[in-house]
Amino acid sequence: MKRREFIKLSLLTSSALLMPQWSYSQDLDITQINFSSEIYNQNKAQTLIIFMYGGASQLAGNLTNIDEIKRASENSYDYFRGLSKTANNCWQEAGGSHMEELLSNGDMTIFRTCFSQVREENNNKAHGVCTTQNQKGSFDEDSAGIIANLAQILASNGVIDENSVMPFVTLEGESTFYTEGTTPLAGYLKPIGINENLDNPYSRDIRVWYYYTETERASNPEHYSDDTEGFDPAIDAQMEELAKQNNQNIKIKNAFAKRASMASFIDNIANSTTPDLGDNAYPQHNDFAKKVQTAIKVLVKNPDTKVVTLGTGGLGGWDDHNDARNYVDRMENLFSTLKSAMAHIKAEGKEQNINIMVFGEFGRNVNLNSANGWDHGNLQNLYILGGKQYFNHRGVVGETILDNTGELNRLFLKPKQGSYWFEPLSIASTIYKIYGIENPNILTGGYNPINI
Repeated sequence: MKRREFIKLSLLTSSALLMPQWSYSQDLDITQINFSSEIYNQNKAQTLIIFMYGGASQLAGNLTNIDEIKRASENSYDYFRGLSKTANNCWQEAGGSHMEELLSNGDMTIFRTCFSQVREENNNKAHGVCTTQNQKGSFDEDSAGIIANLAQILASNGVIDENSVMPFVTLEGESTFYTEGTTPLAGYLKPIGINENLDNPYSRDIRVWYYYTETERASNPEHYSDDTEGFDPAIDAQMEELAKQNNQNIKIKNAFAKRASMASFIDNIANSTTPDLGDNAYPQHNDFAKKVQTAIKVLVKNPDTKVVTLGTGGLGGWDDHNDARNYVDRMENLFSTLKSAMAHIKAEGKEQNINIMVFGEFGRNVNLNSANGWDHGNLQNLYILGGKQYFNHRGVVGETILDNTGELNRLFLKPKQGSYWFEPLSIASTIYKIYGIENPNILTGGYNPINI
């Protein structure tokens, strides 16, 4: 990652000291929050959030109603060239085999009835507003993001301080998860941006600019660089010392010192090896799998990191209005990677503490339209993996029915009457709860944690 790209991507601890502070939302009233250090210390929770931008169809994890869907759909589901049910009615060709393995190992719960009655009543299925609501955990547009709230609460209770190393990490750039309140977050609470290669944004390039003839280059390969610029180590040291002397602000001096320690810290993570996962090795030549592997490395090697967020870049988006056939491969790649991630977490002995949450802004309807795609829906699956210290995995939760109004664009799955279901904002409430917040519904407009 180029330094200019990193600076644009990240809100760095050091640079945040110099950046203008912007206000986005109302202040969080810490006095209303009941925080339990006992729960926090017992769980030692760490979370990887994978957000499926575009609204992924729920069908990969739920073919329960597929026979009815086939009869009512505008176009034939034979378009997919493979639509096999697994034992738990997952879509075998679309990651279902991997889902079954995770379910049978007690590593995952599939919640099939994450459904928004509020959006149903308001006929709201727009990408932007639904993404914002789910990443803020609130229907209030003035709310802060989930992770911004969590950061402020943990800091106010002494869980995170200026000595904490990378408490929040993003592999996707900025997102609404980190939207701040009118009182800006301290620099050390802002997310650190990294990429899947863990290219070290804190290091200084110490390669020296050499000029050689072709003969000299061949005989002195250790001195030859393809780059035409770099830092001489001695000059670099002099420049850093001069900068410290000329910047009397103690925070700026501390930022220089922290840069050096962080450079070493990230290099150590980057150079660490993933255990041999055997048949569960991460998929090769897959950018998304590499991002997840990097995220797990960070969580395993750095207990200070509480939350890592990423999208599904490398797999493609999920806005499958047309030509939805690639959805099958995307889900297969997603869940083969998640299976590897769980094997990785287990090999490191961290399955009690590290959890993975996979969700998006909404699901899709189930009419395969004239363009062989699905339009926006209002029911999605939530996949929760790991975190066995505080999550009691229950396999598949929630039953659905087909809502067929006779209009093709109104062919939806909905929770079966009497079946357990929850608003998407309950995902935020669940995140707050596992980090020791005893009344998380204060932050979500009254929506309680998921029953897990």
